[in-house]
Amino acid sequence: MLILLPPSEGKAAPRRGRPLDPASLSFPGLVEARAEVLDALLRLCTTDRPADAAGVLGLGPTQLEEVRRNAALRDAPATRADRLYSGVLYEALDLGSLDGAARRRATSRLAVTSALFGLLRPGDRVPAYRLSGGVSLPGLGAVSTHWSRHLDPAVREAAGRGLVVDLRSSTYASFWRPGRDLEDRVVSVRVLQERDGRRSVVSHLNKATKGRLVRDLLLDGRAPATPGRFADLLGSLGWKVEPGPAGRHGALLDVVVSEV
Repeated sequence: MLILLPPSEGKAAPRRGRPLDPASLSFPGLVEARAEVLDALLRLCTTDRPADAAGVLGLGPTQLEEVRRNAALRDAPATRADRLYSGVLYEALDLGSLDGAARRRATSRLAVTSALFGLLRPGDRVPAYRLSGGVSLPGLGAVSTHWSRHLDPAVREAAGRGLVVDLRSSTYASFWRPGRDLEDRVVSVRVLQERDGRRSVVSHLNKATKGRLVRDLLLDGRAPATPGRFADLLGSLGWKVEPGPAGRHGALLDVVVSEV
């Protein structure tokens, strides 16, 4: 089973450590594609007009330090991806507190979709960076379009014959779409909050719920091979699961929760 996660804007920047070693990262088939994005980002951020670079990156005038940090990415300290991302989903997942067996499952089953690196495993060492999936870089174009040309072989290799559980946000979902031959082995999850008989999508709750859901999957250890069996597994773990609307990119399940 392969579980695709989104990254987080929040990152815990390491203060010390070895710099990035691109050759050491998982998914070696992405080395050249990663270098293209990194080179384009460095060209943008190595400038005497950081405000212009910030505008391209969707940052405000008070975030110019993020541009300077990007300019130093080749020499910046790197840390494990499972320590780098610090957003709501990763706080709820809390990989560091898992037992040994669950941590080993995380190493082999989780992959983070990254605008800079394409895909990362939890143990991959990378520096803190600022680049969102909706950015278009000069000389490269839309980051999402770039990765949509490169990620399919990596995802297929990582998934093998198992199920792909896609928990990415809409921005990062465009980085990879399953071909028709994989649609019966891909399942996405939508989180709905139910209050007073009405249901809605709440961003913070969506992220926190997905983090807790992944944590439960890693602790349980089972790896269902079909969307139907995946739904059954979630039900056995105490989640309220219903079939979602039909989609073009695999099955969709609704996970219904009543509180944060």
